[in-house]
Amino acid sequence: MVNFSAMQDTPNKNTDTDSVDNEVPEMELTDGDIIDAMQHIPGYIDISTEDFRTIYHLAHRHAVGRLFGNFSAGSLMRVGIEPLRPDMFLDEAAQALVRSGYKALPVVDAGGCVIGILTENDFLRRLNVDTFLQLLLSMLDEAFELKHRCHETPVSKAMTTPAITVGKDAGFAETIAAFHQHDGRSLPVVDSDGRLLGLLLRKDFLGAYHLENLL
Repeated sequence: MVNFSAMQDTPNKNTDTDSVDNEVPEMELTDGDIIDAMQHIPGYIDISTEDFRTIYHLAHRHAVGRLFGNFSAGSLMRVGIEPLRPDMFLDEAAQALVRSGYKALPVVDAGGCVIGILTENDFLRRLNVDTFLQLLLSMLDEAFELKHRCHETPVSKAMTTPAITVGKDAGFAETIAAFHQHDGRSLPVVDSDGRLLGLLLRKDFLGAYHLENLL
């Protein structure tokens, strides 16, 4: 027989589990849900619905801790990122973005600290359009000065700042919170002094844990 009271009184030594557990909400079970489930188990089960709910709660906490408790942003980040400089002009930055294959690149100062991030949406805003289709239509207008706006505008004037970043040791809950703060597809990963270490892509983060519907 399992001693449920002893299990509940045992302290959880993994302090990260509490914050992670809050980001992976537990589905509420009604007595009807539990009774229906128990009816599908052959034989007699001497257990109350409350005990069943306790088992479910503890199993959920254990599963969340097992899956996400050891996560760190540094473990999934992409390295070898070539960041942008704030004094680069947008046409040069656009070429760098294309070469990188990313939708956004961090902008760093002379010391390598992240001071912003430049995304494809930043380009659109700078060109006073909302979508790439609108940009294509605007380019049909002879008065639209695409080259002028990109060749004479530095990255510092178009980038999103301050950039939302995470440390390499950021856990699951902290990373989820950072992604929730913006609609971008990536997060710069930095050291304790704010220097760029890598880039965590949203698709890599979601794909690693099959969380496509969480963000």
